[in-house]
Amino acid sequence: MTDDTWGTIQQDLLKTVGQNNFKTWIEPVNFSELKDGVATFHVPTNFIGNYVSQNYGDLILHQMNQNGADVQRMQFKVAAKTTAPRAPKPAAAVKTASTAAAPAVAAASDTSDMGMTGAPLDARFTFDSFVVGKPNELANAAARRVGEGGPVTFNPLFLYGGVGLGKTHLMHAIAWELQAQRPDLNVLYLSAEQFMYRFVQALRDRKMMDFKELFRSVDVLMVDDVQFIAGKDSTQEEFFHTFNALVDQNKQIIISADRAPGEIKDLEDRIKSRLQCGLVVDLHPTDYELRLGILQNKVDTYRQQYPELQLQDGVLEFLAHRISTNVRVLEGALTRLFAFASLVGREITMELTQDCLSDVLRASERKISVEEIQRKVAEHYNIRLSDMIGPKRVRTFARPRQVAMYLCKQLTSRSLPEIGRRFGGRDHTTVMHGVKRIEELRNSDGQIAEDLELLRRTLEA
Repeated sequence: MTDDTWGTIQQDLLKTVGQNNFKTWIEPVNFSELKDGVATFHVPTNFIGNYVSQNYGDLILHQMNQNGADVQRMQFKVAAKTTAPRAPKPAAAVKTASTAAAPAVAAASDTSDMGMTGAPLDARFTFDSFVVGKPNELANAAARRVGEGGPVTFNPLFLYGGVGLGKTHLMHAIAWELQAQRPDLNVLYLSAEQFMYRFVQALRDRKMMDFKELFRSVDVLMVDDVQFIAGKDSTQEEFFHTFNALVDQNKQIIISADRAPGEIKDLEDRIKSRLQCGLVVDLHPTDYELRLGILQNKVDTYRQQYPELQLQDGVLEFLAHRISTNVRVLEGALTRLFAFASLVGREITMELTQDCLSDVLRASERKISVEEIQRKVAEHYNIRLSDMIGPKRVRTFARPRQVAMYLCKQLTSRSLPEIGRRFGGRDHTTVMHGVKRIEELRNSDGQIAEDLELLRRTLEA
């Protein structure tokens, strides 16, 4: 077997595994020799060798034998920097790379030596496919501004929100847009878990200088789910120094997490402070209009795959009302619904929807009680439950009481008289006044607005 044969095999692998996986895992692998039925390959790191062996070993073995090479097994060896020749890229790979089909993630010159490749990007996650509504319009606008690749206006951009609200979608969209607008920039996108793994790997392989040089040479650093490094002291230390070095060079940093910087437990105060010095944007829980827009967008996509399917009026509105906490669950429910209707050859009616998604709809029926709201609000404001529902009218108890009344009105189906009875037998006009007062404060008092959002997320989790 020759290098030319390996180049042909790589072209076949590119078609099978896709551009992102090919660049990340197959391209760094170089054929060395075939002896006694054993094919030897050089790889930049043991990690890449192990990953390719476990995930693509059978496929590569099959392709080699299909191309006339008698191979029983494969082995991967870490190549020395000066002795590991790079096999020529297959023509198909060169063509695809030249058309900028995939972002130049981690394109530093020494990346192959360190095995430091960025995480693959999902082609579905672009700005065009991101449905914008009131809960995420600020996050979308900020992400688009950064994606233009112009002068740094806010650094870092910190996106946070609950599960399935679009943080990762926006991170991928920024990377795709930067590749389109500024292909000259060196963009590195990875999760905080990958950052930690590569830091540990560099320590183990005694390549810390290579690690530092790579992360400090990027033009844009994107780290997803940064809460993962909380409590990992050495990783936090290195992240802190990397952050400072890039900010000093006026390089853009984009971070995402599941909560605001100040709320991430076990994250060092100095890192919290750095993360809060840029633009911190909350992706709020979706509202009905946004969920309906997401469903309509997905239906337009599915129509290409299932052109013959009929969708009864009212089904999307029903799903948008009933599945309210998680966009991933919402999209998954629609995917299941279309697949099921296609298999049985039936119109998507309300009856079919309820039968097909009975488990999802049951899981989304969790009712929030007045008592649960009262308890959470009392804990949040650090007051006794008896004081909050009792007769005392001092501000320390009155404001949390009004917040709890407001949340009861928003999150439960209880009437105002029922809510009043649960708050020490108060009249419904008292509840109405409390709800109105909190609605006013929500627009003028940032702290009240933040408290309400945090409490609502906690209750709906």
